[in-house]
Amino acid sequence: MALGDPSADYGSIAAVGLFVALMCVCIIAGHLLEENRWMNESITALFIGLGTGVVILFASSGKHSRVLVFSEDLFFIYLLPPIIFNAGFQVKKKQFFRNFITITLFGAVGTLISFTIISLGALGLVSRLNIGALELGDYLALGAIFSATDSVCTLQVLSQDETPFLYSLVFGEGVVNDATSVVLFNAIQNFDLGNISGAKLLNFIGSFLYLFGTSTILGVASGLLSAYIIKKLYFGRHSTDREVSIMMLMAYLSYMLAELLDLSGILTVFFCGIVMSHYTWHNVTESSRVTTKHAFATLSFIAETFLFLYVGMDALDIEKWKIVSQTYSPVKSIALSSTILALVLVSRAAFVFPLSFLSNLTKKTPNGKISFRQQVIVWWAGLMRGAVSIALAYNKFTRSGHTQQPSNAIMITSTISVVFFSTIVFGLLTKPLIRLLIPPRHLSREASTLSEPSSPKSFFEQLAANSPGLPDLENGISLHRPTSLRLLLASPARSVHYYWRKFDNSFMRPVFGGRGFVPFVPGSPTESSVPLLPGNEN
Repeated sequence: MALGDPSADYGSIAAVGLFVALMCVCIIAGHLLEENRWMNESITALFIGLGTGVVILFASSGKHSRVLVFSEDLFFIYLLPPIIFNAGFQVKKKQFFRNFITITLFGAVGTLISFTIISLGALGLVSRLNIGALELGDYLALGAIFSATDSVCTLQVLSQDETPFLYSLVFGEGVVNDATSVVLFNAIQNFDLGNISGAKLLNFIGSFLYLFGTSTILGVASGLLSAYIIKKLYFGRHSTDREVSIMMLMAYLSYMLAELLDLSGILTVFFCGIVMSHYTWHNVTESSRVTTKHAFATLSFIAETFLFLYVGMDALDIEKWKIVSQTYSPVKSIALSSTILALVLVSRAAFVFPLSFLSNLTKKTPNGKISFRQQVIVWWAGLMRGAVSIALAYNKFTRSGHTQQPSNAIMITSTISVVFFSTIVFGLLTKPLIRLLIPPRHLSREASTLSEPSSPKSFFEQLAANSPGLPDLENGISLHRPTSLRLLLASPARSVHYYWRKFDNSFMRPVFGGRGFVPFVPGSPTESSVPLLPGNEN
């Protein structure tokens, strides 16, 4: 139908209006179920989307169950950027970077291990089901598709203030995992699988590392550029709307630049968010700080709600289910979904527990180690699959959301089945499991021993003094000044964070702004007038 066609316009308005109304229902239902032992907002949105799909299916006499066709462009260009950016903008940076090596182990190395196990398992088990002509690239794509986790359900239960250490692990791994899975998927799509050699494998690994490095650098550069522009021009003296707008647009521009350069937009916009919260946010007026904090969080919340509604409604795509039911028996469909789910469970356990053991070997204090109960929660958090898996599956096995090939159709329906089962079943059990493994008394204990200091000043005064017997707020132990070179290497008197802050205060903040280095302009923000955001503590 042509643009301007009344029937086309009416259909678009009806689709948008339906989704807006459903999101309102999701918000109300999520509020009412806030204290429910089993439900959370993501599962609520999924059920509402599924119920709406059933209603549409009956209303259309079984012709379709949705009002929008799943689009990877809609997901990767419009919905994912605000979610990832807000994650970087609100994250507690000290906790994140303190556990950065462990997060990278889980998010990058762990994802590669999971990808390998799922790909090999699919090649050995799925191939025996005789579902159609699948090539090596399809099995590798399955490994990348089902390596992408969705830890939203777990993060909605965990608290960044009550369990900062565990939250930073689950949250950080989720972001790095998404980026790794998407980069892996794109690399497989562009890799010549017909002529594999050692040199090409090394080139593949080099390209993978190059994408990670350059994407991170681009995100940091974009954040620094926004900080410099706002610091020098100081839009706030004329209009707070302009500085809020420039922050939003430059954050989104960083993502689009990464996609145009064939880099990882997820990593780029995530690190852009971290840098903006460290520098740019302190260069704007007080009202703009409050506005940006809530605006970014609201956009992220709306995008997440829309995604789960979208996935729930799309699950009943009658076109693909009809193709599968006409070609395969129900037993074969269930066998395929069960095999994939089993590979997900095994691949997750295959790296979480061994990598946790390796990470614990590098920790000097018990509080820095990942306990077995925490390992179980990290393992559980990564069992759920979500919109990233569905988007990658549609990208691989459909054209513009449609397919007539049975082997492709069953891959889409199996992906939807795994996503639904993992999100609903594992998601419903998440709250009781966390309450069982981490009772309230352990929550308060972790909050007191691992939470960040109330202010950076108190933390650095403590480090600077570092006298015998002085309590360490970070680990709940006493720090003693090392008396020999061996002791100094084993437990340095000053942390890496100390030297970073020294470099930051001497070179970075005078150029890019930040707390304490914004020049006074009439009407400019004053640091004492606004408390530091919980997610922006340094």
